[in-house]
Amino acid sequence: MNKYELALVVNAKIEDDARAAVVERAKGFITRFGGTVGEVEEWGRQRLAYDIQKMNEGFYYFIQFEAEPEAPVEIEAQLRIADNVLRFLIVRKDEE
Repeated sequence: MNKYELALVVNAKIEDDARAAVVERAKGFITRFGGTVGEVEEWGRQRLAYDIQKMNEGFYYFIQFEAEPEAPVEIEAQLRIADNVLRFLIVRKDEE
């Protein structure tokens, strides 16, 4: 299993419980495809570098997880169609 980090930018205009549901849904995608969720880091509301869907702010989350090499492709496919996800990026972390 490889170590990955999911950077997630969530719509800042939705309620707190809806935002938490988006993060839980992303964690659910990780476990659905055989991964294990580690630390979830919340950076809070941040200004975006440029407007996305006419929004200039988003909530940033960083989710550490371990999964098989095929899992990130499946997770990205699910996040691409998820509501209230403005941007996402999965990167593989080097072994330390």
